Amino acid sequence: MSLHDDTVLVLKSYEDQAELRQAYLDHLAAHQDGMWKACGAGHITASGLVIDPERGRVLLTLHRKLHMWLQMGGHCEPEDTTLSGSALREATEESGITGLTLLPDGPVRLDRHHTPCAWHLDVQYAALAPVDAVEAISDESLDLRWFAYDEVATVADDSVVRLLDATRARL
Repeated sequence: MSLHDDTVLVLKSYEDQAELRQAYLDHLAAHQDGMWKACGAGHITASGLVIDPERGRVLLTLHRKLHMWLQMGGHCEPEDTTLSGSALREATEESGITGLTLLPDGPVRLDRHHTPCAWHLDVQYAALAPVDAVEAISDESLDLRWFAYDEVATVADDSVVRLLDATRARL
């Protein structure tokens, strides 16, 4: 099964945000290359909010290009075989934390936003950090920092706050 086909199945089983979910499915139906950065009409991205529920905190990255505190995530790669695998890969690469596990039951939220490269149709997962998690800044980050749940709204935009709220509701 291709990453494109896996993403269609993931989106079809996602039960929230019906209008936005349909827009993602319509995009993939219209663009066979809709998974890839090269698709100028926009592309699917995968992200993972790294969360430590035991300590009531999340790990955010200060994005090198956007200069914003965000969850880990980005473009799908040719070696990705599943959308969840893409999200986990991005979360692991950008956090430096090994042993992350995705919350079960698929994506937590969808978020469509414009970036310098194109529209990102982001499929957002949540990744649980192991108890002994040690983070490490990647080349894509200016900084990496743990924030208490109630601090997130003071540093990040509404999309990250909505993702955190949805993730906490699922925990």
